[in-house]
Amino acid sequence: QVQLVESGGGLVQAGGSLRLSCTASGRTFSSFSTYTMGWSRQTPGKERELVAQISSGGGSTVYADSVKGRFTISRDNAKATVYLQMNSLNPEDTALYYCGAGNKWFYYDYWGQGTQVTVSS
Repeated sequence: QVQLVESGGGLVQAGGSLRLSCTASGRTFSSFSTYTMGWSRQTPGKERELVAQISSGGGSTVYADSVKGRFTISRDNAKATVYLQMNSLNPEDTALYYCGAGNKWFYYDYWGQGTQVTVSS
């Protein structure tokens, strides 16, 4: 069974930073290093936005224009964990953030339950 658990969300003032973590467990743990990993976010009434992706080995990353230059995705395959460092946050970044695992860019088979990020103005 694939399990992804996000953590690190919370309430932060505009201009602040947060680091999200997503750890794999179960069957996902041993195969974590083979997955492309991504972070997406969703707010009520809006489509889910894929904001950051990282290749299985960590050598390639892709970002949405809305977060480029402010967010950084990284991974530690030994810990089966992917991170999202978020800087210069603004209220438009308020959303439920999910991590996902997949076998190719932009297509994800597994998602976690999400962690809430709220940015106050």
